[in-house]
Amino acid sequence: MPHRSSPLLGLVLAALASTALLVPAVPAALAADAVARQWTQAPGFHRFKLGTMEVTAIYDGNLRLSTSLLKNITADDLESLLAARFLSSAEGVQTAVNAYLVNTGDRLVLVDSGAAGLLGPDAGGLVANIRAAGYEPSRIDTVLLTHLHPDHAGGLLSRDGKAAFPNATVRASQADIDFWLSAEVAAKAPADAQPFFKMARDAVAPYQAAGRFKSFAADEELLAGIRAVEAGGHTPGHSGFLLTVGDESLLVWGDIIHSHAVQFARPEVAIEFDIDSNRAVATRKRLLEWTAGKRIWVAGAHLPFPGIGHVRAEGTGYGWVPLEYAPVAKPGP
Repeated sequence: MPHRSSPLLGLVLAALASTALLVPAVPAALAADAVARQWTQAPGFHRFKLGTMEVTAIYDGNLRLSTSLLKNITADDLESLLAARFLSSAEGVQTAVNAYLVNTGDRLVLVDSGAAGLLGPDAGGLVANIRAAGYEPSRIDTVLLTHLHPDHAGGLLSRDGKAAFPNATVRASQADIDFWLSAEVAAKAPADAQPFFKMARDAVAPYQAAGRFKSFAADEELLAGIRAVEAGGHTPGHSGFLLTVGDESLLVWGDIIHSHAVQFARPEVAIEFDIDSNRAVATRKRLLEWTAGKRIWVAGAHLPFPGIGHVRAEGTGYGWVPLEYAPVAKPGP
């Protein structure tokens, strides 16, 4: 049967056509820019629950790491490992600077303090991100330093040279204190290392003056549920901190890994910053084996933010399994 057009449909189509003629054309450039772009990133914090402890990863920023600093690996092997992570040595690789804020319920403990802008403009956001996470720096009562390098201790100072955490007691390993704060050791160090000694001295100075700077020994129990773990080599007193609640543990391990793309697969690869590279390699192998074998959670200062996950054995090396983003449920009563 032949189709017959509805008179009503014809009127509607005609009206729509005439209306379209009345709508002015939108310039292409205006249409492209009609929605403003939002270039700012979300605040850099991530919650993690370890039993009754709340651990908040805090992003200080990032540094650009030259892969020429990595040792004990051929150029071809290095490029192959980087390429597997869609990276290249041409412009260096981005390296996160992470710190960890631990709320035990009655203590507020910060592990490492970031760089505070000492190593370039892309790191130094720690205090802003602590506040974004819902905490005031003045509430922090303890700062534990894995070591006294400026990207871990530099954030102890505010931009005006005052204590960034005025009510905190700062603790560093005795072995690192004996090295980085020693005038005698500094005098024997090469000229290009002198700034690192000065930055360490400056960072802790206001806490020393206030009687709030104390040492700890290797493997010392520091607070309930928090124990120092000897991890020397990168610096003489480089340390991790093992957080334990019941049968759950998290090792905040500082600078055990600088390049996740390379050093998990090849733990023998050292970095130029190591004071004792042979000891640093032995420490890395020991802690990788331990955390993988015991399925212990790990938090790393230079792992991709938030830097929390698990280590797993892979062939002759190891792999990194980052945690998944998820809401954090409050612990029960």
